[in-house]
Amino acid sequence: MASHRRPCGFSPLKLLASAAAAAAVFLLLASSLTVTSRSDASRLHRLGISSASHGYGSVRRSILAMKSDPLKPRLDQLQKQADDHRALALAYASYARKLKLEYSKLVRIFADLSKNYSDLVKKPGYHALFASDSLSIDETVLRQFEKEVKERIKVTRQAVSESKESFDNQLKIQKLKDTIFAVNEQLTKAKKQGAFSSLIAAKSIPKSLHCLSMRLMEERIAHPEKYTDEGKPPKPELEDPNLYHYAIFSDNVLAASVVVNSAVKNAKEPWKHVFHVVTDKMNLGAMQVMFKLKEYNGAHIEVKAVEDYKFLNSSYVPVLRQLESANLQKFYFENKLENATKDTTNMKFRNPKYLSILNHLRFYLPEMYPKLHRILFLDDDIVVQKDLTGLWKIDMDGKVNGAVETCFGSFHRYAQYMNFSHPLIKEKFNPKACAWAYGMNFFDLDAWRREKCTEEYHYWQNLNENRTLWKLGTLPPGLITFYSTTKPLDKSWHVLGLGYNPSISLEEIRNAAVVHFNGNMKPWLDIAMSLFKPLWTKYVDYELDFIQACNFGV
Repeated sequence: MASHRRPCGFSPLKLLASAAAAAAVFLLLASSLTVTSRSDASRLHRLGISSASHGYGSVRRSILAMKSDPLKPRLDQLQKQADDHRALALAYASYARKLKLEYSKLVRIFADLSKNYSDLVKKPGYHALFASDSLSIDETVLRQFEKEVKERIKVTRQAVSESKESFDNQLKIQKLKDTIFAVNEQLTKAKKQGAFSSLIAAKSIPKSLHCLSMRLMEERIAHPEKYTDEGKPPKPELEDPNLYHYAIFSDNVLAASVVVNSAVKNAKEPWKHVFHVVTDKMNLGAMQVMFKLKEYNGAHIEVKAVEDYKFLNSSYVPVLRQLESANLQKFYFENKLENATKDTTNMKFRNPKYLSILNHLRFYLPEMYPKLHRILFLDDDIVVQKDLTGLWKIDMDGKVNGAVETCFGSFHRYAQYMNFSHPLIKEKFNPKACAWAYGMNFFDLDAWRREKCTEEYHYWQNLNENRTLWKLGTLPPGLITFYSTTKPLDKSWHVLGLGYNPSISLEEIRNAAVVHFNGNMKPWLDIAMSLFKPLWTKYVDYELDFIQACNFGV
């Protein structure tokens, strides 16, 4: 009997170990397949596919089959994207439900988007992609499925982007800030454009006013003998210090006539009143005709051109000398249109009228009228409503200028008109000193000569050639020249603001001796305030043929 020999190296222990190792590998593979099957079944369940409908075994076989298909990763990726965006839509819908009723539309949008993903997977045409017995994936069907999934993803992302502001408070705040900033930019631009347009409207000559000047000038040229005073001795009343004298400096023939008309009609003894009207050479003829067309109840009217005062030349008058400066001419006359609205606050001071000699004549009254002791200066945009002779009875207490103060609270103080960062201004003046109004000013010419106010004006005007002490105009140098030499008058003598302030009390206007249309809305312009314009138009001589021919009041 042959004996059986064991192979060399054979051991029962080694055999047992090999069997155990094989069993462990088998169990590990089985466990891996089970876990994978359960994971994929869970994913399909989220997409709306029930594993129970196909059976665990069939799902396992289907997954094994798909794992062998090269299109399987692509399908998995689509499933994941669809699942993620369905969850995103559900989350937004859930959050929208917690918000106010105005977001109910968003709830419906996101709920419908979420439902669309589930409906897509359940479409009959896509059952083959997830069928249990499918061994391969039809690429055409998969491509169509991919197209529809991506379309839904695009719509979802767009909806999320558009509605993000509704859910993100920080984004809302930032957008609101951006909107406020943009609106402020538009408002600033509109204010600048409005100020510039208003300035143009205020400084332009209306067609009717130009027509009147031309017709009056035509009359002057046609009949020179009727309107000239050349060669005639001056009327003694023009230099009589015992009469009531007025100074009116204007190039607006209609406005000047209204000032004289209103003063004469409200004067108790008009034959005691003398009006000194000064204009430029271009408007002299029109002014002469206007004041010769009718009698002013016996009042005396002198019309002269500024050129008639020979001492007013550039060697004596700082303003005229400054007008010859190249820098000043560039500042005024070479200003480009695109820069016109950059400085809205000070834009009006770039108007050349602020260096006009007509505007600065008020500083030469004692030399223009050497035989007079007192004179009342009136702007051409005022209306006289009462007899003004009471001003000549006021005790001036040795002061030069009688004027109505305009300060209240912190407004209209010296600090608003002058540059107090300049050492000279800071040293000489009190920034809290009360300002007063130009437009109706009663001047004691004897006190003026004694205090040498014209010399004081020249000193400061020369220092301000480069505009470092104050912006242009006549009020700041007036405040400087008559600092500590101004006597405050009762406010009822002079009410201001009818050219810009619609809230002035009508009772205050009724009680005023003089109302002043200071501001851009002059009464002879279309932009005048209709509430106050009748105060001025009642003194326009509408019966004159020249005024009727130019369609005033139409």
